[in-house]
Amino acid sequence: MRKLTQILDVPFDALTMDEAVEKAKVFLGDGKQHYICTPNPEIVMEAQQDARLMEILRKADMVVPDGIGVVWASRYSEIVLKERVAGYDLTQRLFAEIADTPHTVYFFGGAPGVAAAAGRRMKKQYANLKIVGGHNGYFDEEEEKKILADIKKCAPSILLVGLGAPKQEKWIYDHLAETEAKIAIGVGGSFDVMAGNVKRAPKVFRKLGLEWFFRLITQPTRWKRMMRLPKFALTVLKKQKRR
Repeated sequence: MRKLTQILDVPFDALTMDEAVEKAKVFLGDGKQHYICTPNPEIVMEAQQDARLMEILRKADMVVPDGIGVVWASRYSEIVLKERVAGYDLTQRLFAEIADTPHTVYFFGGAPGVAAAAGRRMKKQYANLKIVGGHNGYFDEEEEKKILADIKKCAPSILLVGLGAPKQEKWIYDHLAETEAKIAIGVGGSFDVMAGNVKRAPKVFRKLGLEWFFRLITQPTRWKRMMRLPKFALTVLKKQKRR
């Protein structure tokens, strides 16, 4: 039985990182297909205007808070989230767990060459991690068919999809059944970090819940997206308090 809390109608599993990893490991062994979503406040706000995205989030097998703002917002719900469960950290933990097992990974998304570079670096970092394939995130309808055929042939245990939100969530929802993957996770720009092209916020920023601020000062072009954060906070204060 899932323990869920609602943040602006988006359900989040009340799990710690350790618990999320254990649940994902159960998914790997139960013979079914699952998809995991990692919404941050931007995605929660996007779902307020995108009914299809909201439906996808509500049907996901696990939804974890990739943003300290979501954890903060849970204070105004019946169940308070214990901690941030960042999608990047979740995938890193899963790599460590499956590195010496038969489980495999497929990297799909990012600019040309990024998924391949990310795969090479992750194989160096996690000895015996089995990466069975990859493809960049640029494709037309015909190329998409080839990508799906390749993923299905590889039948990865974990399919990482880095197409950016909400495109990646919609792609996973539409195509998971065709991939033979046990788990699919939307990972946003994680491939750039894994490849070493983008630096992650220092630990002190992450510990203080200021990774968003680090991204803003290092990537000023994100300021328009960041404007959703105060809107998210105001919407939570307005709507969640009524419950």
